[in-house]
Amino acid sequence: MSFYKLYDFLRDLQNNNHKEWMDTHRKKYHEVRDWYIDWLDKMNAQLSEIDAEYHDTPGKKAINRINNNLLYHPNKPTYKDHFGAGLDQKSKQGDFYIHLGTNESFIAGGYWKPNSKILNSIRDAIDYNGEELLKILHKKSFKKVFGKLVETDEKLTNAPKGFSADHEHIDLLRHKTFAVEHQLTQREVMQDDFDQKVIEIYKEMLPFRRYLNQAVSV
Repeated sequence: MSFYKLYDFLRDLQNNNHKEWMDTHRKKYHEVRDWYIDWLDKMNAQLSEIDAEYHDTPGKKAINRINNNLLYHPNKPTYKDHFGAGLDQKSKQGDFYIHLGTNESFIAGGYWKPNSKILNSIRDAIDYNGEELLKILHKKSFKKVFGKLVETDEKLTNAPKGFSADHEHIDLLRHKTFAVEHQLTQREVMQDDFDQKVIEIYKEMLPFRRYLNQAVSV
């Protein structure tokens, strides 16, 4: 098994996105899923060795369901077009997310549209010590890997409640998502050095994730 076969399965699923096809090919799905879980287990072990604060996350816990939640999103297809997994996954904190799909593949981390309590905690941290976050975001190697914070349509145009429009970190405070991502090509994922690439991205993202997780844990 390989990432090539993982993408091959996802392409077939995308072209046959219905329960009847999945029922017929369920054995193949489990073969691909089990292989990916094994890979996540190995990555979980490697990351735990380089990060003393790493939260052990076995592959079965890390991997997301491939079924879309049709109760809340009835217009979505039955199945996702990707395998998603979150390593270093601790309750109520931002994990290290790996997304491998037919339309896009990427590695991300942080908080995507967090609830008001978490968002307020992050903003309080920025108000108290936004310089540290700016230092992380402006680091040359960080910008090379991630660019800048993920922009969403929900970013505020005005100052959030409780903060003045002339706050020194007003641009950061207007964000409602605090996440970064690194886009991957399928060719990169299928290279022999992909594991090492994941580790290097993890290391580069770590100060950013630790800043945010510290903000929401106090």
